[in-house]
Amino acid sequence: MRRLFTITLIYIFISTTQGFSQQAFEAGEWFKFRIHYGLFNASYATLEVDETSLNNKPVYHVKGRGKSTGLLSLFFKVDDDYQTYIDRKTGKPYKFIRKINEGGYTKDLEIDFDHRDNKAHVLNRETNKRNSYWVPDNVHDMLSAFYYIRNQINGRDLRPGDEMTLKMFIDDENTDFKLVFLGREVIKTKFGKVATLKFRPYVLAGRVFKEKESLTFWVSDDKNKIPIKIEADLAVGSLDADLEAYKGLKHQFSIIMN
Repeated sequence: MRRLFTITLIYIFISTTQGFSQQAFEAGEWFKFRIHYGLFNASYATLEVDETSLNNKPVYHVKGRGKSTGLLSLFFKVDDDYQTYIDRKTGKPYKFIRKINEGGYTKDLEIDFDHRDNKAHVLNRETNKRNSYWVPDNVHDMLSAFYYIRNQINGRDLRPGDEMTLKMFIDDENTDFKLVFLGREVIKTKFGKVATLKFRPYVLAGRVFKEKESLTFWVSDDKNKIPIKIEADLAVGSLDADLEAYKGLKHQFSIIMN
């Protein structure tokens, strides 16, 4: 289960497009997710958005937290803190913070993005070492990618089989991801029936996932593009995540009442 919760988040945050328009979210938005690992209610995770400034630039400050609960926390403790600062106009990340403890596997990184010089400056707080890496244009971190994609998905234009890619920088390397749109589906949630868009990213098989097509996720087919559900077949067991609570949405959450 090493890096289980981190990797689950990574594969949600995928998209490909050059433009950016602020449509899907605003400051004050907050999500809570319940994560199940097999029979365990493994953890809860939250995402929230605030407005602030960084180096005199107006940014959204996004904070993601995850903690293990119940029986699972007795033998596999998870305490994750993710933060990103993204430009309010372009959606590009300026700073990313990743401080995690997942069953004794720890990381404490701070990454500053210089988009003009195509550099990512990484501070490893555990070793107090700094390194700089080349990054491509339009690169994203784990959290900024999620909020970028929500502003870019146009459900009306998607057709089953459409593929999308995104360039990401994770820890100390550049990574390309491919995402395939599977179709539209109405699923039952605690809030009622929700019309969703269903995606499947191609993932690395072996260490965590059974196969490269082992992960599926659903986002609401409305203006919010809320992540509703995740399913993953892991090398050992399975993982499900469901939206548990929300507030501060920019648009009304579309729920099918019949």
